[in-house]
Amino acid sequence: MIDIKAHINNVALHHTIFDLPFAFMGAFLAAGGHPRLWDIIWIALAITAGRAAAMAMDNLADLKYDSQQPRLAYRAMVAGRISKREAKIFIVLCLLIMVLAVLQLQPICIYLLPVAAVPCLVYPYMKRVTGWVHLFLGLAIAMAPAGGWVGVSGKITLPLIVLSLAVALWIGAFDAMYGAQDEAFDRSQGLHSLAVSYGAEGAFRISAVLHVVCIICFAAVGVLLGLGWFYYVGVAIAAATLVYQHHIIGPHDFRRVTQAYFMRNGIVSVAIFLCTWVSFYL
Repeated sequence: MIDIKAHINNVALHHTIFDLPFAFMGAFLAAGGHPRLWDIIWIALAITAGRAAAMAMDNLADLKYDSQQPRLAYRAMVAGRISKREAKIFIVLCLLIMVLAVLQLQPICIYLLPVAAVPCLVYPYMKRVTGWVHLFLGLAIAMAPAGGWVGVSGKITLPLIVLSLAVALWIGAFDAMYGAQDEAFDRSQGLHSLAVSYGAEGAFRISAVLHVVCIICFAAVGVLLGLGWFYYVGVAIAAATLVYQHHIIGPHDFRRVTQAYFMRNGIVSVAIFLCTWVSFYL
């Protein structure tokens, strides 16, 4: 009997709040505010399935480490609710669904799919290699707006590159902050992170700089595309959210690093997408 709830837990389906809004944003911008409904549906399916496969691969690759982390005891694979074999079957099914969805979009998408998959495939192993592992996760999530944009238009443009860079820096910096709480564990296992390389204080300083640059990039997207004033309301909300996130935790105090803290970061993606959408009608 397939434990669907366990698989949903394993891939943290609710975390699609970090990438789906930006995938939709890419589609809306590429289509001038009016993407076809079917394009949106296929983009959502491709991003969700691809992300689920990538997350399952990440959990499979890190199982021996996650099993030693008390705070990750709730994860389905760690708890034994999903076997390695079941995880591999799930990954294959998700990849097949993703390919099917991508084939419904612009023809160039299927040819670019291997390129888009690279960050997702290498990310689980980069923590064994470099402290800048967080940026590989950022690049993986940045494939969402890129996929939405190219899926609708079939084109790679400067605004798309700037938008993807903004998303990569946003997620990468946040992941560095969130991961700093595992500095001692990562050191003991020979793993890498910005906190391991530069200390928690250094990781937080680098994250702050990256978040400033990401907000500048989001604003630059509006300038490059001549978006309306309401778009910048979304950018302002995103900036305020990031400032608050940096304010409530620090390199020596992770007491407020909870699921609520983690999910609050989704305000950035939701606010910018919704304000992008509304800006086309004001």
